[in-house]
Amino acid sequence: MLDEALKLRHSKEDNIMEVVTSSAPQVPKPVAVAVEQNSETPHSATKQAGGWKAIKYIIGNESFEKLASMSLTLNLTLYLLKEYNMSSISVVNVKQIWNGSSNVASLVGAFISDSYLGRFRTLFYGCIASLLGIFTMTLTAGIHQLRPPSCEDPSRCQQAQGWQLAVLFISLGLLSVGAGGIRPCNIAFGADQFDSRTEKGRAQLESFFNWWYLSFNIALLVAITGVVYIQTNVSWTLGFAIPTVCLVFSIAIFLLGRHTYICKKPEGSVFTDIAKVITAACRKRKVKASGKPFYDPVPPLQESEFDYKRLAHTDKFKFLDKAALIDDPSELDNQGMGRNRWRLCSLQQVERFKCLLGVLPVWVTGICCFIVMGQGNTLGILQVVQMNTTIGPHFKVPPGWLNLVAMIALSIWIFIYECICIPLTRKIFQKPRRLTVGMRINIGILLSVLSMLVAAIVEKKRRNSALMHGSFISPTGFAWLLPQFALLGFMEVFAIVAIMEFLTMQMPESMRTVAGAIFFLSLSIADYMGSLIVNVVHKTTAHNGRTPWLGGHDLNKNRLENYYFLVAGLAALNFVYFNFFASRYLTNSKDDETKEVQLENSTPCTGAELSEPQDEERGLGTNKRQSAGTSPL
Repeated sequence: MLDEALKLRHSKEDNIMEVVTSSAPQVPKPVAVAVEQNSETPHSATKQAGGWKAIKYIIGNESFEKLASMSLTLNLTLYLLKEYNMSSISVVNVKQIWNGSSNVASLVGAFISDSYLGRFRTLFYGCIASLLGIFTMTLTAGIHQLRPPSCEDPSRCQQAQGWQLAVLFISLGLLSVGAGGIRPCNIAFGADQFDSRTEKGRAQLESFFNWWYLSFNIALLVAITGVVYIQTNVSWTLGFAIPTVCLVFSIAIFLLGRHTYICKKPEGSVFTDIAKVITAACRKRKVKASGKPFYDPVPPLQESEFDYKRLAHTDKFKFLDKAALIDDPSELDNQGMGRNRWRLCSLQQVERFKCLLGVLPVWVTGICCFIVMGQGNTLGILQVVQMNTTIGPHFKVPPGWLNLVAMIALSIWIFIYECICIPLTRKIFQKPRRLTVGMRINIGILLSVLSMLVAAIVEKKRRNSALMHGSFISPTGFAWLLPQFALLGFMEVFAIVAIMEFLTMQMPESMRTVAGAIFFLSLSIADYMGSLIVNVVHKTTAHNGRTPWLGGHDLNKNRLENYYFLVAGLAALNFVYFNFFASRYLTNSKDDETKEVQLENSTPCTGAELSEPQDEERGLGTNKRQSAGTSPL
């Protein structure tokens, strides 16, 4: 009887489990093949990959890389001025053209990353090129034959020979190649580690942008003070050798975290798709759209489930819609796919191009902000060179240290904003309140105007004091320059960070590398325009015996304050442009949410793409729908 009772009990339990199992919702198992296709190299996925676990290695790599590159950038003006005997105009031209070329290389890097190498390998090879460039720059400092002889009298300096300049430009060229691989991929690769499809994920991703900026600025603040001091007062050779070692550390940290990264395989460059859309739209410019369907093929199951986020069809830039119109059934093959991709593009290709066009008005705003920011790294350093930099009887402040003022101001504001303001608003309103992108850009532009006005006033005081005492070095203390550098730092944290965030969040995930590329492209255009403005101002104001605004080795013979007033005027025009035109292109998140509800498995042009219902409780580090694994070289 006992045996029969036990058998009956086990039978009932089995029946109950069958009922529970059949009534429970069936959760599909993850498709291993699809996960492998989503990584740069086939590898098994791990649930712990991505999120903040991977970000610590990416930020570590970025911090040491920025330490290496910025310790060179911050003091390159002084190095060219003192060791290569260049005039102020030549220094500005070399510095800004090099910066511009580095940022143009970002477009090439974005294309290579998206089409061939993927973000992981592009970052790695970019770091290797930067290492070779910094090593070559160290050789120019250590081998005196690679530089012209030093001079004591600024009016009688021997210029560098052609082959000496060639070695210098080779090192700068390698650094530009490295920047082309690093700049468009570092933020995008970090954003790949997060799931931006959830509200919580998007909030944490926004914090990532700020902490990303803060982390390497703290590293710069701690280390560059020593590096710049060594370059200026001890040895240029040792001062360049330290960044070389730091870049070695950067590469080592990056490789240590390779098992934690979410690495997506290259899926083709968006730039090629853009060319196809423009070509197809121009070919069909006379085609009437009424009654004709769009070519919008459904992607394979694994692609749509894991990576493919369908964009909703929008009415803006309607001319481009013609690229996706099926004008003739013969344009499709037997499987319903387009025969000629340069004549018939998919609707998704068109919408991605529209996303890019939609952010350009705000992107243009950043160009003028970068023009203002570039004054501190060039002309601002030249001001420091001709000011009293002594503290006490023996210590002299290196001119490159003044750039740290901007970094300190930037870091302080991020800390106050993230650690004090946001938690305080969460307690008061039961929900964190953040400044909108438009508000931050407006504040940043106003700060750019103010920084140039302050710079002009300080330069006028410095010059008058130098002329009064008849000396090359003005007795005015360098502390007068602190406000203008601090304002540049605040401008960067408000306007520049906001524009970077806007570009990254408004782009689909597949276009994040493009977002990084066009962000640095604005830097490039700003550098080229800055160089053009400097040369035009120099030639325009140096006629009829008048005192030029720029030029020569001595700022006391120039009217630099007038140039600063000119740049302040350009920044004021930028404020008008943004508020009366560009601000209309800032996306309203509430409108986006409404559109998302109306469109199943589709999304408007925004980085918060949805291919499934939002799960606000899911953290960033547990994105199980994205692939993870190593990316062996």
